[in-house]
Amino acid sequence: MSSPSASVPDPSDGAPTAPAEGVTTARRRSQRGTRRTPRRAAIGRRSFGSTLRALEELASSGAQVSVHVADLDSGQAVLTGDDHVSLPIAGLGLVPVLVETAVALEAGALDPLQIVDRDADGFVAGSGLWRSLRAPALPVVDLAVLAAATGDPNAANALLDAVGHEQVRARMVGLGMPRSAVLDHFRDKRGPDDAPHVAVGTTREFAGLFAALVNSAVVDARVSAQVSEWLSLNQDLSLVAATTGLDPFAHEHDAHGLLFINKTGRDRGVRAEAGVLAGPRAGVAYALTVCFDDLSISHRLRAHEAFHILGTDLMEYAH
Repeated sequence: MSSPSASVPDPSDGAPTAPAEGVTTARRRSQRGTRRTPRRAAIGRRSFGSTLRALEELASSGAQVSVHVADLDSGQAVLTGDDHVSLPIAGLGLVPVLVETAVALEAGALDPLQIVDRDADGFVAGSGLWRSLRAPALPVVDLAVLAAATGDPNAANALLDAVGHEQVRARMVGLGMPRSAVLDHFRDKRGPDDAPHVAVGTTREFAGLFAALVNSAVVDARVSAQVSEWLSLNQDLSLVAATTGLDPFAHEHDAHGLLFINKTGRDRGVRAEAGVLAGPRAGVAYALTVCFDDLSISHRLRAHEAFHILGTDLMEYAH
């Protein structure tokens, strides 16, 4: 395989915008197919050299890498690489489902205490917490919490059925996410008649979605706040967030004024994460997807290490 080429981001090319006022609000809340290598272009800040080297090594080994990082104050893209390419993102695709759930709750189309049965026919036995719970049915709001906090596949499937697949698809287009899509339910096994992936997406669009969430620009302020609240419960801090030092079980009110919300996606040979990290000096919206040959533990750990290195660079940027 040939060595990947580098690309310099164009700040005007689809970078998510975020007014400074939104960052101030967020900080207050915190106190409560191609192989191009991404390139950092901001001046007077850290170069993200460690992240560049890690992603270059992954791309050289055959992995598909897509990354987008944008400064929340200016909206300028400060690190990009193949951020327009749609790649499998696994459970990261839950975020638009949560958005549509919040919209339906606000509009009164869904009763927050409406009881939803666990689907026996499409039951996912390989992962999640609901499979181990005695309750065969849960209210919609509890399903949203379970899905956001633990990525529970059965809860996610129940929410998708409750709000409707077509409504989620239309919502994503309305949010400016035409290259991203929720394709299917979570499944233990995918047959020839099933979509090959539960969801696909671009890092540009998902970084933009998280920037809009913390700036109350996803549908309206109430929807943005509800989805952000659900995502703040996410307990998977093992990738980018591993360098934050946050408590996975209680990180909504960080004592050091760190705002962090995220969602991860995991599947065989797929690791994806998007989120917002805001500290005393700056804030960033980010998304990183790595698709790799999961041939051994070392292949998997090498992919995870790239997320850790990006997390370190993001922390230094924000602090």
